[in-house]
Amino acid sequence: MPEVFRSIAVPKDRRFWRKLGAFSGPGYLVAVGYMDPGNWATDLAGGSQFGYTLLSVILLSNVMAILLQALAAKLGIVTGSDLAQACRNQYPREVSFLLWIACELAIIACDLAEVIGTAIALQLLFGIPLVWGVCLTALDVLLVLLLQQRGFRLLEAFIIALLIVIAGCFVVEIALSQPAIGAVMRGFVPTPEIVTDPAMLYIAIGILGATVMPHNLYLHSAVVQTRAFEQTDSGKQEAIRFATLDSTIALMLALFINAAILILAAATFHAAGRTDVAEIQDAYQLLTPMLGVGLASTLFGVALLASGQNSTLTATLAGQIVMEGFLRIRLPAWQRRLLTRLLAIVPAVVVAALYGQSGTTRLLVLSQVVLSMQLPFAVVPLVAFTSNRALMGRFANGAALRWSAWVIAAVITGLNAKLLLSLATGG
Repeated sequence: MPEVFRSIAVPKDRRFWRKLGAFSGPGYLVAVGYMDPGNWATDLAGGSQFGYTLLSVILLSNVMAILLQALAAKLGIVTGSDLAQACRNQYPREVSFLLWIACELAIIACDLAEVIGTAIALQLLFGIPLVWGVCLTALDVLLVLLLQQRGFRLLEAFIIALLIVIAGCFVVEIALSQPAIGAVMRGFVPTPEIVTDPAMLYIAIGILGATVMPHNLYLHSAVVQTRAFEQTDSGKQEAIRFATLDSTIALMLALFINAAILILAAATFHAAGRTDVAEIQDAYQLLTPMLGVGLASTLFGVALLASGQNSTLTATLAGQIVMEGFLRIRLPAWQRRLLTRLLAIVPAVVVAALYGQSGTTRLLVLSQVVLSMQLPFAVVPLVAFTSNRALMGRFANGAALRWSAWVIAAVITGLNAKLLLSLATGG
């Protein structure tokens, strides 16, 4: 994004909080993708069907995300290239092109979830038909342009404000649902049945795909470059430290919200024997009568709308970064973003028109599994680049970090292979 490259000043004094404030922002843009409507679909399905069991998957996914986002920030800060540009520069043209195709498929799957989630929220809160709601989400292109013209900091502030709204809504929802604290704590401990039960594995990989999102790795490696840090080894080291702290804090907020959605579903639906609640619309309709509080459904809808709007904003930015990085397309900002948005709007309109309200959540869950399938195509290059001493110099991953990152890549690839085998054999 050349229009905002190194546009935000970093204070030269040594005060910790001023430095952290200057670097805070990119992590929250990234965290948005970890609590988008696709997460809602997988978390609701997991909580209603299996209670608190899949909380361990949310926790594990978040730990993976923290490490991978730290690597993405380091790549952008040290090399001055985002992940898409690094792939274009380091790989043959054919390989780079295939990686671009994989990334575009991931962004379309992600946008499908976000656009449909926003449209569902508009339908639930205001009665707007699903297809018209999908079309309204195209206006986020204009919102991104308006906010970014007034400074990238304003765009970050807007997104953080919506995150606060989402978190506030779920604080109230958790208080109303009164979950069993002991059962919640046990849910964070992994159990073997997550891998051995095909139905649970399908939802678990959906959660993984919804949490560790491939396009967010491209996004983070680019937006950290909006900070005008010193281009020295010490300046880059400081930037890496504060960027990692920023994304870690933001992703802990994402962990809370994802866990809150699953806990709400487990405490409200699973505990009452309603293991069939997987549709977002069903959850919205049932929350008020089951919790006995009229505000419960409204808060759920408001949080969903804020989540969907936030996610479409950041997905549009990620699409721009990927297209520019892989293809070196030089278009005016509004044209780049409109093209990126249409890649998601068109299939979403088709899906909404064909399937309507019924089946949209199944499509949301499927989109997250598609995202998970694309993860190795982003994670493997990221780990390889940040471990390459010729590219990263003294900032290359040490042995412990390198092995941890490769283990995460192997776990993601292995779980995907297990899922494909289960789907192919029907068991």
